[in-house]
Amino acid sequence: MSAVIQGTDLHKTYAQGAIEVPALRGVDLTVEPGEFTALVGPSGSGKSTLLNLVGTLDKPTSGSIQVAGHDVTNLKRADSATFRLTHIGFVFQAYNLLPVLTAYENAEYTLLLQGVAAAERRAIVTPLLERVGLQTMFDRKPHELSGGQQQRVAVARALASKPSLVLADEPTANLDSETSEELLDLMVELNTQDGVTFVFASHDDTVVSRARRVVTLRDGLIATDERT
Repeated sequence: MSAVIQGTDLHKTYAQGAIEVPALRGVDLTVEPGEFTALVGPSGSGKSTLLNLVGTLDKPTSGSIQVAGHDVTNLKRADSATFRLTHIGFVFQAYNLLPVLTAYENAEYTLLLQGVAAAERRAIVTPLLERVGLQTMFDRKPHELSGGQQQRVAVARALASKPSLVLADEPTANLDSETSEELLDLMVELNTQDGVTFVFASHDDTVVSRARRVVTLRDGLIATDERT
């Protein structure tokens, strides 16, 4: 199988008034199917910028990037949204659940946007929510769930469309240590048993300890790339 991510000589510069600030300064990154990779580094190192480029939430200033065999370097906004909908699952620090929807409705939301029929959505989402330990919480709204439970809904939502890649941006930042461990156990299980490709951006040592590959960024460059 071809690489899930192929980034070549990626540069990203942001304008702050009349000053240009480089966030990435020539990054090459290849991620193969089934990897469990953590992007780490101090604030301002470029890890979140790199994750945003991979997720088509931003475009590189120069260089090229392919995701799931598609060149996403210069996708237009609408095309980027369509690509994300069909190829990438996201797990965010702030959960990003819709407060008016139940856990089940949040988990099925991507499938709903894709136009998947109700019966097929139920056949996909029901076992997913059971898999993440929420079998008795389908009808609860986000405010009725703990932080860890909300993040489990987010994981189910990310996996519902069977994406090529799941991107997780500081997914444990708002969770206590025990809940973080439980969530990471779940992600490791999904990676090892189902082959889901995960890429994290994180400061959390718990995430780093579980990763089988740790890519350290510093000053917009890859400083080290280690596999365990």
